[in-house]
Amino acid sequence: MNWNSIDLAILLPAFCAGMLVLATHVPLGAQVLRKGIVFIDLAIAQIAALGVIAAGLMDIEPGGWQVQVAAALAALAGALLLTWTEKVWPEVQEAQIGVLFVLAATAGVLLLAKNPHGGEHLRDLLAGQILWVSYRQLAVPLAAAVLTLALLVVMRGRLSQLGFYLLFALAVTVSVQLVGVYLVFATLIVPSLGTRNYPAGRRLPLAYGIGVLGYGLGLVLSSALDLPSGALIVWCLAVLAVAAHAAAPRRVMVPAAATA
Repeated sequence: MNWNSIDLAILLPAFCAGMLVLATHVPLGAQVLRKGIVFIDLAIAQIAALGVIAAGLMDIEPGGWQVQVAAALAALAGALLLTWTEKVWPEVQEAQIGVLFVLAATAGVLLLAKNPHGGEHLRDLLAGQILWVSYRQLAVPLAAAVLTLALLVVMRGRLSQLGFYLLFALAVTVSVQLVGVYLVFATLIVPSLGTRNYPAGRRLPLAYGIGVLGYGLGLVLSSALDLPSGALIVWCLAVLAVAAHAAAPRRVMVPAAATA
């Protein structure tokens, strides 16, 4: 372990990127758990990544606004498709989400099959390159985070299923290009999963705490150990969520006879 290799000039922009992703994904993840559509984030993130791949095949400059548009259009199309399938076949919505994820993932593999750097590009989209994020790249995510949080607050409890899917798609579109598919899924689900047994008023602050600590520890340890940042952050989030779950107050089960 080499603590001298820790460079705050690299870690701080990466940490800021993680905080922007956390800001929107923790409350969205809590709603995903309540709705019982856990894998929607993975599917939409993979579809957004497919949009990024398609933009790259058209020789669009990486990181340009055209890539953002391509990813957003792909994610919105996926959100609209899932809204339609939920109306037509609601009893198998989770299965349909899984199928859509597999189709998007394999489409990405097929599109990059003849690209000499395809494997590296696919790995970057999945695991992310959060350590190479610059402050200049955070302007659009910041605006998207403010807009998403404002809509969640204003439309609290009144957001339709279509509205939720579209808002979710736009949030994921931005974050998947910052931190990768794996971290998007982990940030959405893991903190909320670890705090689900806490009183309602404590869940959101605790979930944010798990996220902040997980990103901070993951970035520092990845730099000191020279390990992939995205993967290590996922593991830090998971370990902290397990610890939070273990420390949660136990629910007292009241016998049915006592309540009769």
